[in-house]
Amino acid sequence: MKFHKDIFKAYDIRGLAPEELSPQVAYAIGRAFADFLPAGKVAVGRDMRTDSGALADALIAGLIKQDREVVDLGMITSDMIYFAVGKFKYAGGAMITASHNPGAYDGIKLTGKGVVPIGIDSGLLTIEKEVETSHFKKLHTKGTITQQNITQDWVRHCLAVANGISSPLHIGTDTGNGMAAIVLPYLHNLTPLKIDSLFVELDGTFPNHIANPLEAKNTIDLCKLVKEKNLACGLAFDGDGDRAFVVDNKGNLLSGSILGAILARDILEQNPGETVLYNAICSDIVPGTIESFGGQVVRTKVGHSFIKAEMKKHNAIFACEHSGHFYFRDNFNADSGLIAALKLLKILSQSEKPLSEIAAPYRSMFYNSPELNFTIQNPQEALKVIERRYGDGEIDFLDGLTVRYRDWWFNARPSNTEPFVRINIEAKNESTLMQKQKDLTKILKKM
Repeated sequence: MKFHKDIFKAYDIRGLAPEELSPQVAYAIGRAFADFLPAGKVAVGRDMRTDSGALADALIAGLIKQDREVVDLGMITSDMIYFAVGKFKYAGGAMITASHNPGAYDGIKLTGKGVVPIGIDSGLLTIEKEVETSHFKKLHTKGTITQQNITQDWVRHCLAVANGISSPLHIGTDTGNGMAAIVLPYLHNLTPLKIDSLFVELDGTFPNHIANPLEAKNTIDLCKLVKEKNLACGLAFDGDGDRAFVVDNKGNLLSGSILGAILARDILEQNPGETVLYNAICSDIVPGTIESFGGQVVRTKVGHSFIKAEMKKHNAIFACEHSGHFYFRDNFNADSGLIAALKLLKILSQSEKPLSEIAAPYRSMFYNSPELNFTIQNPQEALKVIERRYGDGEIDFLDGLTVRYRDWWFNARPSNTEPFVRINIEAKNESTLMQKQKDLTKILKKM
């Protein structure tokens, strides 16, 4: 069949819906996914986006056409699909979501047996080719569908991995009209938390702000809530609920790297000598913390399919991404915003210090730019230009281009999900950061 082939990204499927990702395409993906997986049941979940219901129905129809037993999980967070596949030993799972992208987009994340990621190098290309050729297995029987609600099981699992919350805390949350709102009633019932919530109505048009807390402007309301009500902290989740960002008690946003360093320290204090992963754009505070507390450090590419494979390879206990994804061995090597948030709340419930004081040493070491995104027609050529300009630095190509100097470094890489070159910069002082950000911006704006 004909379709927009660029919807198949490095580790998921994503595009404008229904213009690029239509129910017809989802139906074909469902058939190809069924043919790709080993025998067994397949779980399907979806988020609250306008097109997600129709896409889920179409994908399920494709799975049933190929004689699969489908378990319909309904509206869930993305991390719940990994949990379902791992806990119930399903053959695989599909989550209909475009994560933090604007409401016009939708997508499909695919997971294999054993919560093995399905990316372009681990099966997604095979699925794409079968969709293109329509050479599906010819079967004479059809599958079945059942419904299952796993939300309470999921929250109990997260609390167990986080080791519980020992004392009451008054916190704020901003779920951005996204899927993380579905877990809040369970947290009210199962923990001593008092929660003031923002934007809990499920709405895929995102009427208040885009559900992407990586951009500080989307956490303004939460920062204001924390300060006005003198809360212990605030938790912000992205649209599909698998990423968590934290606002401290003074209303200041913590970067994903700082949260990752705080979690890594706690995990290594309880599990000395274990391996912890961090990706290529994390602050140096992350590997520095891992090493300081006796952990083994492994640096990885950005992206969940790459990191999950490395988690398994190194038997790592934890992995951190600057973008707010946190991975846990006790969660089938998968990422979870909820587990990360609950682990932080556990730390706060056991500490005599407020979060602002816990975070202060990490904040003072380095200065970081926000992630800078540039629309570039030829990303690879742009990286070559940057490499020539900064050829006197220490260069590596683990993920895009990383160049290091004595007092600053940067990473430039093509986005795996959007038409951008992404730039992350870190320096030991603010003036260096601002100058290098200005220099790189000038170079890229000329392209």
